[in-house]
Amino acid sequence: MSAEASGPAAAEAPSLEVAKPSDLEPGSAAYGLKPLTTNSKYVKLNVGGSLHYTTLRTLTGQDTRLKAMFSGRAEVLTDAGGWVLIDRSGRHFGTILNYLRDGSVPLPESTRELGELLGEARHYLVQGLIEDCQLALQQKRENVSPLCLIPMVTSPREEQQLLASTSKPVVKLLHNRSNNKYSYTSTSDDNLLKNIELFDKLALRFHGRLLFLKDVLGDEICCWSFYGQGRKIAEVCCTSIVYATEKKQTKVEFPEARIFEETLNILIYETPRGPDPALLEATGGAAGGGGASRGEDEENREHRVRRIHVRRHITHDERPHGQQIVFKD
Repeated sequence: MSAEASGPAAAEAPSLEVAKPSDLEPGSAAYGLKPLTTNSKYVKLNVGGSLHYTTLRTLTGQDTRLKAMFSGRAEVLTDAGGWVLIDRSGRHFGTILNYLRDGSVPLPESTRELGELLGEARHYLVQGLIEDCQLALQQKRENVSPLCLIPMVTSPREEQQLLASTSKPVVKLLHNRSNNKYSYTSTSDDNLLKNIELFDKLALRFHGRLLFLKDVLGDEICCWSFYGQGRKIAEVCCTSIVYATEKKQTKVEFPEARIFEETLNILIYETPRGPDPALLEATGGAAGGGGASRGEDEENREHRVRRIHVRRHITHDERPHGQQIVFKD
């Protein structure tokens, strides 16, 4: 027995050799396939472990890196089985081949896969596919809605900066469960969660028109504030103190209709609007008499804040059992 067959060398992996494209002729031992026509010379490709059959016509039909490999301008690496080895990921190579065959392919829906395909198209220098991928990515970027970003207020100074830096009306939700020094009523936790959920829904619905802020450091437990043109317009406080017979409790309310109403009310502050000259002329507002007093009234109204509170203090009248309970606001 020869030395080649007796030792461990008999189990060695198949050797690799460099072959010139001119060696890849029909009927050669490297392929074992007989071409049907001159344009259907088959090539076996191993791209990162992904196996593909195609023709020389497909590989050399467009001016790409593959054409340089299989038209005699570059050498190719083959194994003992005749597979041409390409050291790239084979994930999108089938799409590359289909584009070379047909001139167009369905592009992936995923932005990540589009980026991967674009990278492979650039490697193989498939210019048409590069342009298609770039156009698809650009359209995806343009069609994606902007993220709904909600700033978290960490200090009064930061809040003032945010209010001063935006021209949009502002909705702020202050929720700080740790502010409470009493126990909560049985429905308070659910109502606090409902307030937070409503805030998120309003933020998604009006994120292009209103600025939404969250404050978790304020003095209230749950309070909504509404701002227009840099000043506070309304406030809805959702907490109350319940004086029970044995102990005080904190109650959190969920005035959904009032909150939604105030949100709609501040939409009128989206764009600054000056006085209507025609209306001023018709009402005499632009002329003398009473102008100064009306101006003072307008200024007072501008600085007035509409505050809405749910039952702030509910007092239980500590009379003998069975007597009527009296609630006071």
